[in-house]
Amino acid sequence: MKQFSILLLCLVISTSIFSQKIITTLVPPAGLNDSISHWEKKNKITFSISEILFVNWNAGGVSSISGLMRTQFNRNYSNENTRWANELIMRYGLNKQDGIELRKTEDAFQFSSTFGYRENEKSHWYHSAKFNFNTQFTDGFKYPNTDISVSGPFAPAYSFLGVGAEYASDKKDRLFYFSPFTSKVTFVGNQRLADGGSFGVPKAIYDDEGVLVQHGKKFKSELGTLITAYYKKQIAKNINLENRLSLYSDYINKYGNVDIDYDLVLDLVVNQYVRTNIGIHVVYDDDIKSKDEINGEQVTVGPKTQLKQVLGVGMTYTF
Repeated sequence: MKQFSILLLCLVISTSIFSQKIITTLVPPAGLNDSISHWEKKNKITFSISEILFVNWNAGGVSSISGLMRTQFNRNYSNENTRWANELIMRYGLNKQDGIELRKTEDAFQFSSTFGYRENEKSHWYHSAKFNFNTQFTDGFKYPNTDISVSGPFAPAYSFLGVGAEYASDKKDRLFYFSPFTSKVTFVGNQRLADGGSFGVPKAIYDDEGVLVQHGKKFKSELGTLITAYYKKQIAKNINLENRLSLYSDYINKYGNVDIDYDLVLDLVVNQYVRTNIGIHVVYDDDIKSKDEINGEQVTVGPKTQLKQVLGVGMTYTF
């Protein structure tokens, strides 16, 4: 936990310094008539906590406490026909129940950057290039087994790089991106997981006696079609709905078999600092094989639809 705290602090500080350097470089000095910044920045930090305590409670129950931290940094550049959008999202959550070790409930590092150019200011369509990178901070486990990790930092990590066309509304509350040529690279930095073929990388080769002949590869490259969509709407006063969808299909490996990543967040604003969030995250990836606990051992089974639901009330600071 100490290592994670230091890493998170370094990421926040470096992101802030980096963004300030970019703005200082590109914005003309103060005092000039044309000193107009084309950069728009937004920083949001949210921390939510939930706790339940039982003392001599006849109906029974388990005391627990949970915490979730979410940070979102946006740096967007817009000048006539050019648009460059950058977003960094980091999430980390922990849960502690009475009599049970500390467990991770959320862990994500997501960075995306999209550069686009349109032919005229009336058009909503941009010729665009998009880069996405996703990974996590700490090891993940199939609880209650905490001896063998099933994931970790850069195990996996995903990068997407491609070119295509993007539609952006005037308020940037509706975005649609289509790329017929997107490279997807899956990284598995943990050799043990790579040897097992986790997350779709080529697994290790053994001879008939079980002796290792060749280690599994730590990466897998694909080329396919990527479609992403973003939609944000105020459905009522102080109630905002945000949707993110990503669809990817590889040309070579079972084209038409689509990887799905859908994230929905309902944001209920109490006041400037207090908010309630209801979130649903759905993931399906044919390369990710589920692991079940059978007779005390972890057994790899087929791919399954992954579902996560989050409800939290916490403090939000935007600057």
